Parts: sequence; structure tokens; C-alpha cells
Amino acid sequence: MDTTVKKEAAAKVPFLDRPIVRTILPIAGFAIICGLFYYLTNGRLFSSKSLGLLMSQSYMLLISSIGVFFIMTMGGLDFSQGSMLGVSSIVVCYLSHYNIVLAIIGGVVTGGLIGLINGFFNVKRKISSFIVTICNMYLFRGVCAYLTTKSPVYGVSDISKYNNLPFMMTFTVVIFVIAWLVFTFTGLGSRLKAIGAGETAARFAGIRVERTKMLVYMAAGCITGLAAFVNSVKVGSVTSTAGSQLETQIMISLVLGGMPISGGAKVRFYNIILGVMTYKILSGGLVMLMIPTQLQQLILGIVFLGEVALFSDRNTGMVVK
Repeated sequence: MDTTVKKEAAAKVPFLDRPIVRTILPIAGFAIICGLFYYLTNGRLFSSKSLGLLMSQSYMLLISSIGVFFIMTMGGLDFSQGSMLGVSSIVVCYLSHYNIVLAIIGGVVTGGLIGLINGFFNVKRKISSFIVTICNMYLFRGVCAYLTTKSPVYGVSDISKYNNLPFMMTFTVVIFVIAWLVFTFTGLGSRLKAIGAGETAARFAGIRVERTKMLVYMAAGCITGLAAFVNSVKVGSVTSTAGSQLETQIMISLVLGGMPISGGAKVRFYNIILGVMTYKILSGGLVMLMIPTQLQQLILGIVFLGEVALFSDRNTGMVVK
């Protein structure tokens, strides 16, 4: 009897909403993209030199995606990441002339403060995260442009010495491991998923929703501050375009990794790595094929729209908080 009921319940679930399908689709998409560009580039995209270049371009995106992953898990969005990274990078470059550890702390604190502003207007003023972060994206992009009007802000002359594979890989892996441990073993992941599934139910379950959301927005900003250090090390200076389009890259990456826009229980931590790697191979392959920039944007837009349609949660009918 129980087996019959379970089969009937499973049959009612739409094919694309079944857990096994939602798990396999992004992995299959990654495999298809790898195979397609291996064929189209005659294997050049997967040479050791090309893969090394792709990895060096991925560290900043990998780190900054962690904070947005936390925010999206609880059903929010953050479009201020690019300008947040730009302002934080200015602080990192400026303070690097005094002390590199002080520069990292300065970048983290700057990002945390901007994240706190996002959290305040979203949580305390009840403004949608989409509206708040779009406004702050323009606000802090203006701050970044103002601070770099006369000339770029340069880091200390030897800051590029940290731009090497052992340091960058270790720095990124350590941040990932800490984030994974916190998300998986401290109960934070369960609380964020509960908030993403429904704030009212989360409150009845005893979760302090407002405090959790404020802390997550601040933590996401701090993580972006770490990404700003990676950006400063790689580039060595900051211009008004620093972090431009980063928020779009993060959104496309996470969705490519199989993350539902509305967050909730279907979120998985591996969505970050899988999504960023898929995005980087896709964008790197398009560049290697010398496809015009406008056509690249069109292709990425179509892929993004298709992935959103696939991984949106059609059962809850939720809107972005």
C-alpha cells in the first residue's frame, strides 16, 4: 500500500522537478559543454596552458559566488557585488602600501559594511533585495568612479608577487572549505534553506529570520572583500570599471550549476564550483572561437534564460525576497 502511494506521488511530480533530474541536468550540461568546445577548439581549450589561464581567471569569481550563494539560498538576490568589489579593491590597494594583512582586513571590513547596508534596507525597511542591491550597485559604482577619476588606485609595487598558483589556489581552497564547513555542519545551511522555503514557517520553527538575514548579507560582503584582494593581486590597480558585470557572471554561474533562483531546500553547495567551471569553459570557449562580443552576450543570455526556466521552483510560486 505504501509503495503504491509513493509511486503515485512520484508520478505527480513534474519530470524536471524530480531531485535526480535536477542533480543530473547541470552535470550533464557541464559534460556537454566540455565535449562541444573540446571538439570545436580541437582540444586547444583543454591544453595545460589554457586550463591554467581559465583557473587564474576563476579565483575571484569562485570566492565572490560564495556570498551570493548564501543570499540566494534564503531566497534573496544581490546585484551589488561588482561595485562592492570595486570599492573594496580600492581600499585593498590603498592599504597595501602600509601592510598586506591590513589591506585584506580593510577589504573585508569595507565589503561587510556594504553588505550590512544591503541587509538593513532589505530586513529593516522591508525593501526587496532586488531593488536594494540594484540601487547600491549604481551608488557604489559611482563611488568607485569618483575615487578613480584622476587616476587608477595602484597597489604596492610588489603586490603581484602573490599572483602565483600555490598562493591563489591555497587562498581559494581555504575559503571554500571554511564556507562548506559552516554551511554544512553549523546549522546555518538548514536555517537558510528554511528561510528560502518560507519565512513565516521559518519563524514558527524558531529561526531568528531577521538576524540571520542581516548576518548573511554582512558575511557575503566580507567574502567579496576577500575576492577584492584576489582582484587587486591579479590586476595591481583599480579603475572605475573594476568588478563590472561581476554580478551577472555570478548569477549565470550559479544558475548553470543548478541553483534555483528562489533558493530553499533544493540548493546544494557544489552548485558554486560546478556553475563557475561551466561558465568559465563556456565563455572561454566562445572567446577562443573568436565569436564577436555581442554574439557572446546573446548566447550567454539564451543559456541563462534556459537554465532559469529549468531550475526555477514552479511548485512554490515564490518571489524574490
